[in-house]
Amino acid sequence: MQKGNNNFTKYKFYTMTKFKYVLLLSVTIVFYIQLQSQQVRITKEQLIALTPEWKGERFPDGRPKVPDDIMKRMKSVSVEEAWAVMKNAGYGYQVAEGWQVINPDSVLVGRAVTASFMPGRPDVWKAIDSAGKKEGKRGQNTWAVDLLVKGDVYVADQFGAHRNGPTIGDNVGNAIFARSGNGIVYDGALRDVEGLKEIDGFTAFYSSYDPSYHNPTGDLTTMIVGINHPTRIRTVTVMPGDVVLGKMGVVVFIPPHLAERVATTSEIVRLRDMFGHQRLKEGKYTAGQIDTRWSDEIEKDFSKWLNDHINELPVPKEQIQKYLKDRTW
Repeated sequence: MQKGNNNFTKYKFYTMTKFKYVLLLSVTIVFYIQLQSQQVRITKEQLIALTPEWKGERFPDGRPKVPDDIMKRMKSVSVEEAWAVMKNAGYGYQVAEGWQVINPDSVLVGRAVTASFMPGRPDVWKAIDSAGKKEGKRGQNTWAVDLLVKGDVYVADQFGAHRNGPTIGDNVGNAIFARSGNGIVYDGALRDVEGLKEIDGFTAFYSSYDPSYHNPTGDLTTMIVGINHPTRIRTVTVMPGDVVLGKMGVVVFIPPHLAERVATTSEIVRLRDMFGHQRLKEGKYTAGQIDTRWSDEIEKDFSKWLNDHINELPVPKEQIQKYLKDRTW
């Protein structure tokens, strides 16, 4: 009899323990889902932890803030120059190609604010949307737009969605431009392209056009799952605060800690090309002498040429002076 009681007690203890474990696990899962739904937007601490190479100023939300003077210099950087610097630094997959472009003759430069969307799923959409409504938010397609500041570029992964996928038309486009004075990189379909083209100064790199709109009645097609998280654009991992350089139908995403190196290298290459072309036209050097590693004589001539033309060159005078100071000839 005693043995039977012991077995029953053990069974009861095991059952209660298992029930408590399952209950705890269920509570943990529910809490995790609720927590995740409230963390569509990355925290400042998380963003700082993910961008440790950046040692400079940051926005209040933790995004790296590349200085304005470097952003201005970036407009003259070629895609090849940016790619070469990044590849040499180990960042070989930072270029996204094959875009349709609004305002194709312009150059898009700005700091990335990222948004990630996924195909709609009712339970997850509801959890995310409910958390947003508690904070006074409305349509999910504008949550990241509301965070933009001057000079930002709205970078969105809309998973290439086409029919019933567009989250940007001319209304949202005008809101983006009003806040940022800049453009977008949007991996999905836009609508109202004619209206977007009427926004003076608005440059857009986008995947396709479709007259439909996201989440029509009875068809949940898309939901936002991340704001200022690492975001995939084509084959590129984009971080908030990356320097966006868009030109020639191509978009380059430059890590903030490499931005100054990219700008400076581009300027040096540009100046050396100008000098080399001029000396070739003058017949002072042969193509073989210019199109290889320069001799000390040519390097000294280049330094003198920089000094003689410092006020005429398409590179800021202070940058040339800094470059000359660092040279040993």
